[in-house]
Amino acid sequence: MATKIRLQRHGHKGYAYYHIVIADSRAPRDGRFIERIGSYNPNMNPAAIDLNFDRALYWLTVGAEPTDTVRNILSKEGVLMKKHLLGGVKKGAFTEAEAEKRFEAWKANKVKAIDAIRTAEASKKEENKKVRLEAEKAINKAKAEEIAKKRAEALKAQEEAARAAAEEAAAAANEAAEGATENAAE
Repeated sequence: MATKIRLQRHGHKGYAYYHIVIADSRAPRDGRFIERIGSYNPNMNPAAIDLNFDRALYWLTVGAEPTDTVRNILSKEGVLMKKHLLGGVKKGAFTEAEAEKRFEAWKANKVKAIDAIRTAEASKKEENKKVRLEAEKAINKAKAEEIAKKRAEALKAQEEAARAAAEEAAAAANEAAEGATENAAE
């Protein structure tokens, strides 16, 4: 029986996620499988990979063939590196302790590189946020100045209208007073 390590599609249209399974190569893609060893969600940034490392290594050592995408996932997670190092131990090139030391060093470098990428992404996001905040503050300041200018113009117009009304009232009072004095004089 030829076994494959492959992806089994789940989710809905436009939002697929995958189970990483061990299956007979003749079985349908989403059909019967032997064992589920993990999941892969490419919709997240970075893609979320949940993998049972020991079972994946076991199936690789007994001859299961990964598909191209699964091979990339296993490589990223270090399963292929561990298999390579165990092959070196089997041939007698180095000891198992040396293989474990090399794997841990590789894993530490991988974690450091991923952390650097995440830190750069986070700082880029923060910088973008600061730029947008400054732009928004400038827009708000311009709007506030415009509103203050309109309010000052409206207040000035109200004062002029009140002054004109007061002058009209004073003129009308003067006319009434003059009219009253003329009537009283006759």
